[in-house]
Amino acid sequence: MPDPLARFPRFPLAHLPTPLAEMTRLRAALAARMDGTLPRLFIKRDDCTGLAGGGNKTRKLEFLIGDALAKGCDTVVTTGALQSNHARQTAPAAAAAGLRCVLVLFDSVPYEGHAYRGSGNLLLDRILGADVRVEPADADAAAVFVRAMSEIEAGGGKPYLVPVGGSNAVGSLGYATAYLEISDGLDALGIRTARIVHASSSGGTQAGLVAGRVLRGGGPAIAGVNVYRADNDAMAAGILALAGKTTALLGIAAPGPDAVVLDGAHLGARYGMPTEEMQAAVECLAREEGVLLDPVYTGKGMAGFIAQLLAGAHADVEALVFLHTGGMPGLFAYEDEF
Repeated sequence: MPDPLARFPRFPLAHLPTPLAEMTRLRAALAARMDGTLPRLFIKRDDCTGLAGGGNKTRKLEFLIGDALAKGCDTVVTTGALQSNHARQTAPAAAAAGLRCVLVLFDSVPYEGHAYRGSGNLLLDRILGADVRVEPADADAAAVFVRAMSEIEAGGGKPYLVPVGGSNAVGSLGYATAYLEISDGLDALGIRTARIVHASSSGGTQAGLVAGRVLRGGGPAIAGVNVYRADNDAMAAGILALAGKTTALLGIAAPGPDAVVLDGAHLGARYGMPTEEMQAAVECLAREEGVLLDPVYTGKGMAGFIAQLLAGAHADVEALVFLHTGGMPGLFAYEDEF
């Protein structure tokens, strides 16, 4: 069967396929805290994609950088919060492709840890050679981007704008391919029913997984844990819309109206702000499986994963897969929590 994604420009960046590992110690620890039977527990190690600490954005950037090169662009411009994992992966992706990189970072998270504004991902952005521009939380984002793009064009450059999290239809192709990879890995293990749980933020990862399921004609169910927006319903609607744009780009049927499942119970006060539940989940996985998560995304995602299991929410499947979307360098910015 021909590769349905082969027609899209793609610049190789990721170490693929990433490992799919069973979490037997975490399963035993959780089983001791509840009655009933747990499914087998797996972790998809997309923190192992490579590229300056790895993470899920690397898969998206393969298609985004490919598109930028195909369009003759010489500078990548993107945005995020100060500790953006996406920005930290965009900088080396651009470097690997011989492109300049401008990171417009908004100081939008009211976290006062002493390392937050100098360590973690922000430190790596600078080491990686990006042009880092920090803006206050209340800056006019549209005006900031017009100014950045105009400066590049005035200097004779051709900029390529990548949205927050790489979350557009082109970027989401990375997780359509990831869905096929995860499904093949479960098939090889003889697992017939499974669900993929992951931290959901700007929406491109979940939208891509949903599109991948349509492309494959079925397979593991998908469940996001909202770590981004207080309005869970609006966020789910946005993800569904993006999944529809991704399937349209692929030339396949749109996902159904119930294709996006999103748990809004683990965000805490707001995006980027720590929770006790997150801290416990990060420490639990580190001490049971030797795997490091991050405070903003995967820590809250794992908190949801554990809470759902303890509530018996996944008794209908043989296996539950936690998609580890990376972010470990962010731990160094939140050292006060640990």
